[in-house]
Amino acid sequence: MASTETINEQSARSPGANGANTLIHLDGVTKVFLTDEVETHALSGIHLDIRTGEYVSIAGPSGCGKSTLLSILGLLDTPSGGSYSLKGTEVANLSFPDRARIRNREIGFIFQSFNLIGDLTVFENVELPLTYRGMGASDRKGFVLEALERVGMGHRAKHLPSQLSGGQQQRVAVARALAGKPAILLADEPTGNLDSRNGDAVMALLKELHAGGATICMVTHDTRFAEHADRTIHLFDGRVVEDRMAA
Repeated sequence: MASTETINEQSARSPGANGANTLIHLDGVTKVFLTDEVETHALSGIHLDIRTGEYVSIAGPSGCGKSTLLSILGLLDTPSGGSYSLKGTEVANLSFPDRARIRNREIGFIFQSFNLIGDLTVFENVELPLTYRGMGASDRKGFVLEALERVGMGHRAKHLPSQLSGGQQQRVAVARALAGKPAILLADEPTGNLDSRNGDAVMALLKELHAGGATICMVTHDTRFAEHADRTIHLFDGRVVEDRMAA
């Protein structure tokens, strides 16, 4: 793929593997971690489609491959085998710069540990990925303020992360993920560092964002939160053992 092309430009020529509504298509994806003494098969033959507008949870016990799968979906890691198409474009074996460029434009991340930069304001934290994208200052301001308003944090734009509660910090992290208007939000245990009240509030926010049209894929070990999604994929020993829609 030429590095100057965008996902949207290529998708105009190449529809999704399983139809126009298919955002992500994994076919036989494997991931093997090698050390001097052991070969660990983290993922074994994952076949998965995620459609635009879906809210998908990935559940399973510790060590089953959930976070590895999310890292591959987010272009933070590459599969050892199989193919991965995003918006109709094969992305599994792209160069590091191309993966970074597509990740910045198409994928929003929500991490368990918030990953906010302590000496930047709320506004500046949300703005940072847009700066890396090369967006102009006026456009950045509009995108940031819109994202902060969507998560109810517009009034905290000038505060530092240390001046916020854990729940508020996670809302800012969600705003950062939303600001660039990505194709999909990837959430890795988004309530893991929160108490039950703040965890419930963040899950309510994700549900509201999905109702507004966001496509979400969330890793969680909490069965209560997995049930917030309209589809749950269960992993065990690196394999999909169940893929079911909500009742």
